Amino acid sequence: MTEKQENISALVDKFFRHESGKIVSVLTKIFGSQNLDLAEDVVQDSLIEAMEQWQYNGPPDNPSGWLFRVAKNKALNIINREKYKRQYAKDTAFFLRSEQAAETELNPLFTEQEIQDDRLRMIFTCCHPAISPDSQVALALKTLCGFSIPEIARAFLTTEENINKRLVRARQKIRDDRIPFEVPQGKELAQRLETVLETIYLLFNEAYSASHGDDIIRFELCQEAIRLTEMLETNEIIRQKGNVYALLSLMFLNASRFSARQDKEGNLLTMAEQDRSLWDRKLLGTGLHYLQRATEKAEVSTYLILAAISANYCIATDYESTDWENILTLYDNLMEIDPSPVVLLNRAIVLSKIDGAAKALDELERIGSNPQLKSYHLFYSTKAEFFIQLGLFENAVKSLENAIGLAPLISIKELLRKKLEFCKEKAV
Repeated sequence: MTEKQENISALVDKFFRHESGKIVSVLTKIFGSQNLDLAEDVVQDSLIEAMEQWQYNGPPDNPSGWLFRVAKNKALNIINREKYKRQYAKDTAFFLRSEQAAETELNPLFTEQEIQDDRLRMIFTCCHPAISPDSQVALALKTLCGFSIPEIARAFLTTEENINKRLVRARQKIRDDRIPFEVPQGKELAQRLETVLETIYLLFNEAYSASHGDDIIRFELCQEAIRLTEMLETNEIIRQKGNVYALLSLMFLNASRFSARQDKEGNLLTMAEQDRSLWDRKLLGTGLHYLQRATEKAEVSTYLILAAISANYCIATDYESTDWENILTLYDNLMEIDPSPVVLLNRAIVLSKIDGAAKALDELERIGSNPQLKSYHLFYSTKAEFFIQLGLFENAVKSLENAIGLAPLISIKELLRKKLEFCKEKAV
């Protein structure tokens, strides 16, 4: 592939991330939720056409507008070609009168406000209770956020085959149950909001520590996760839920440390290594503001506790003055509502700051048989770090070799290899 082709491919990938969810949302309103797969096909075809046209003619001045126009024309062609073969959404009837009528009626659907409203409807459609919870999140990540199958598999710590099956089941359920394209009301809204927030949180996590590509941190996806949550906050009913503010707080607090998380070579830096003068004080302040709003709602949740943990890190003047005792208490509280393997792993790291690496290793041995952790590179790299602190370099070598085999990015593998060489020298 030539440099020009690589640049075009990167550009198309970027706009796929930013625009695919928007276009799918609008097309789902046109085609009906039962034709979600058709909407996804149109978007995919539009992106393929972009790849071909832009490599030949160069990218247009307004790539987003170009993609929306092509998608709209493809949708119009399908409606005219298959109006007697498919059952579309009820509101699509006026599109079928004539090409001129369809063109006139389609244009307003691609305005910024309509796109935002449709994305809100789309994310709640994906998270309908008739769909299994794991399939809900997978579908939303794939449809709205432009995630690939490998990325979703990484987020769930499962296989690509499992994710494919979940997506097939979800789309089938939407067709069979004719799940409506709408934001629910009342109690149903509260029930579905939990999965919506989980979806956004997984998006942010993937962006915060990417599972593929060259970048450890994918800033544009973090911004998209924040933007989606802010979109929820604009809804009068949804904003009454403290979880929305808690998630916003967590994301803003974590995002405030972005500039300090990598060195000039792009290597990931630990909290202890970060230059805190590079932290974004404006984002930090916004995160603390949303934490206060969430606390006022008096709803204890996973996001609220995680935001409080992040706030403890952020308000410490330096790494040595971090209030580890308070953070450990927060993790103990978190375990009561979310005793997941990753929470247990993070708690062990905090425990090592208070009671030492030996006690933390005992905790890791207790949870090490969990199948999710066996495929998680951070479990092994954390274990290696404790071994290094105890001077058990031979043990650290084995853990680092496991971590390198499971690490998702080349840059992370390289950092682990440097640590591995250090341990091998010490073990001699």
